[in-house]
Amino acid sequence: MTLRERAIAALEYRIPDAVPTFELEFQLTPELMGDGRNFISSWQLDGLSGLEREKKLYENAQLMVEVYSKLEYSIFNVAYLNFEDVKTTVKFIKELSGDKFLLTHHGDGTFSIPDGNQMYDFAYRLADDPEGVHEQARRMADNAIEYNKRLFDCGIESFMLCSDYCYNSGPFMSPGMFSEFVTPYLHDIIREIRKMGGYAIKHTDGNIMPILDQLIACEPHCIHSIDPMAGVDIAEVKKITQAHSVAICGNVNCALMQTGTDEEVRQSALYALEHGKPGGGYIFSTSNVPFRGLPLERYLMILDIWKEHRYY
Repeated sequence: MTLRERAIAALEYRIPDAVPTFELEFQLTPELMGDGRNFISSWQLDGLSGLEREKKLYENAQLMVEVYSKLEYSIFNVAYLNFEDVKTTVKFIKELSGDKFLLTHHGDGTFSIPDGNQMYDFAYRLADDPEGVHEQARRMADNAIEYNKRLFDCGIESFMLCSDYCYNSGPFMSPGMFSEFVTPYLHDIIREIRKMGGYAIKHTDGNIMPILDQLIACEPHCIHSIDPMAGVDIAEVKKITQAHSVAICGNVNCALMQTGTDEEVRQSALYALEHGKPGGGYIFSTSNVPFRGLPLERYLMILDIWKEHRYY
């Protein structure tokens, strides 16, 4: 199978020739490439002429293809770019690599954990103005649906739904409130992605167990990141999601990758593969992202473990 075919097989809950891998973000590009190059964001291109901007986007697309080919990712996120820059970048990626990868971009439009400055105001609104909160939720979902259609038309085939819902202790709303103010709108966004022929990957860190049934009911193709730092056990999640043919992605403990021993990291990677792999529907990844400051050798170590155990 090609890298892209592996991803699609896993997302469709079929058994590929090997477990695919990808990361929501890869933040260690300068360390991996050894030459200081890194991915760019649209804001870094402000003030450039059209030709200069296009040149930078082409170089960025080249770097993406080079990095993700080296890492053998099946999916990669065309991130931190506005719509027009995404459209141009997708065109360049296709020119450089054909259909080697399944391309993804952020596509959520549901409420996520408010920051500390907004938490009280949001809580008061839920109590005092639930109709207004629903109106906002509807607008956000409709905007995401329309934006995702535009992305799909320019070559983005999968969508990372990246609103975070959970702390390590559980969701930021009670399951009952979540079912009212989030689940219906998440379901609509995923339904429209499926209608287009796209793939929906629902990301949230933290302890998802109190709302896992609701996430599954929204019918995403995959749930990411099965967070062990919040006590989420991939073996337990696999038993639940397998019954609904929802794929899972993640579970290699990022905290251990930075502070644990090599053996602890190895055991975390092996545990994720042991319990995620059987029966298909699994994509190997960390429990968040390979973040800046994480030792590159630790990340390459888990990729070596993946390569050793990835084949069915």
